[in-house]
Amino acid sequence: MIFDLTLCAMLYALCCLDRGSKKMKKTVYFGFMGLLVFLISASIVCPQTEKEMVLKKQAQAEVVADSDSYIIGPEDVLYIHVWREDALSRTVPVRMDGKISLPLIDEIQAAGLTPFQLKENLIQKLKQFIDSPNVSVIVTETNSFKVFVTGQVRTPGVYRLRSETTVLQIIPMAGGFTDWANQKKILIIRKENGKEKRIIVNYKKIMKGDDPRSNIILKAGDTIIIP
Repeated sequence: MIFDLTLCAMLYALCCLDRGSKKMKKTVYFGFMGLLVFLISASIVCPQTEKEMVLKKQAQAEVVADSDSYIIGPEDVLYIHVWREDALSRTVPVRMDGKISLPLIDEIQAAGLTPFQLKENLIQKLKQFIDSPNVSVIVTETNSFKVFVTGQVRTPGVYRLRSETTVLQIIPMAGGFTDWANQKKILIIRKENGKEKRIIVNYKKIMKGDDPRSNIILKAGDTIIIP
């Protein structure tokens, strides 16, 4: 409102320049420029509103806010936003034990849950202290969901996954097969309950639609070897 009134005053002053003396024109001109610089500076240093902060975090996020598909894991970084509760809103890392620490509720399990599930759990905990808490969970860094692709692909390496990814999808992400790749015997090494599990996948059959069940969804920590 103040900005609008000031702008109107400046425009009026500019309109009067033609009717004023040289001295008056100079005074109005420098006054106008000084005020313009002040307003621009004020807008730059003005602190972000709560809504702007949340939108900024969402823009930086690697997973959609309150997602119900991504599984949170250790080393992920979350932004927990509690509406109108700045003291509770913060960026927190997921510890190796799978928990996060927050004021009022101390520790809460995060790993193994989707952002949506964690949001619901936080709401239940915060109800003891806040009336109708409004919570959002934003994953700003996905450090836990990694798979390793090695062997006869053009760009082997570590790949961070943001959503469910199948064998069929990971190969193009790794640059595709080399000319010497054996597409019929892709090996997936997976750890389950402390034991190593080996899965052989025939990529050509998946592509033809002969064996759609082999197009398995990858899990965090999987190693995909293309011989």
